[in-house]
Amino acid sequence: MNRKTKPIRLEDLANILKVSKVTISKALRDHPDISAETTARVKELADELGYLPNFMAKNLSSLKSNLIGLVVPEIAHFFFSAMIESIFAAASKNKYETVLTVSEEKAEKEKNHVQFLLSMKMDGLIISITQETTDFAIFQKIIQHNVPIVFVDRAPDMPGISSVTVNDRGGAFAATEYAINKGYNKIAKIGGNNNINIGRQRNEGFFEAMKLYDYKINPDWIIDGGFGHEAGYNGFKSIYKNGKLPEYILAITYPAALGIYEAAYELGVRIPQDIEITCFGNNTFKHIIPTVFNFVDQPTQKLGEEAVKLILKMINHPKTYEPEKIVLDTKLLINNSNTIT
Repeated sequence: MNRKTKPIRLEDLANILKVSKVTISKALRDHPDISAETTARVKELADELGYLPNFMAKNLSSLKSNLIGLVVPEIAHFFFSAMIESIFAAASKNKYETVLTVSEEKAEKEKNHVQFLLSMKMDGLIISITQETTDFAIFQKIIQHNVPIVFVDRAPDMPGISSVTVNDRGGAFAATEYAINKGYNKIAKIGGNNNINIGRQRNEGFFEAMKLYDYKINPDWIIDGGFGHEAGYNGFKSIYKNGKLPEYILAITYPAALGIYEAAYELGVRIPQDIEITCFGNNTFKHIIPTVFNFVDQPTQKLGEEAVKLILKMINHPKTYEPEKIVLDTKLLINNSNTIT
């Protein structure tokens, strides 16, 4: 456990810059009474010294707010909406309310949301980082100040953090091995990137299986480009343009798989008759509408529940808690009928 760092106060910033605490407070809130030059100086110093709004006041009160701050990249995606619902339910069961913010996959919005939630005196934060987040300074400051924080699904590559993730590497390996065992020779991967843990690990699982079975990798069939619908749509159009189609595609996410399906439909390629697709995610309406995809099924409900368990451990046992990294298993579902692994 990190040794506790004495929090920087408004008074400290005011003394260093030789201005009033009111000036500091207004500058941090972009108040029109304060000049742009002074505001910039205040924010630069606050950032340099690791000032966290209202954190000291919260500590001095020694009172819990019974609020958990939640930052996620999006809510339209079934995966995130299901996980959010699970977090809300688990928190409510423990008499906590959850304050939700959405970063829209923007690192700057994520940082602003984190600072806002801290100023609202959350007892702890649960965060799933954006795909463009590369600066972890704000998270390091939070950890140094012993503010409880748990990363869920997407986590930064930094020491001393607590996280709940799934075995993305194992899931991608199983999906690729399935295709190899089925006798497919032309295997592609569409979507993802190495910016965040889920992209790196899914790529690693795919390449690990291909290497283990000594399968030749066609670079024209390895398409990165993100995790959304557009990545799948543009990725498949790119493969089609090259003239040779694979027999099997590992789609990094369900939205990417939907993008592939839309592009294939426009081009007259049948899914799954011409190309079989496996993606990370699940078919929400599998009991109503038969799916054309296979799925690497992620335990979204358990992700949320475990994240809440971890954050409550940190909140309730601040002096004895040690960082934990929980990794949950995935299952390979073939057309949502048979569990393979």
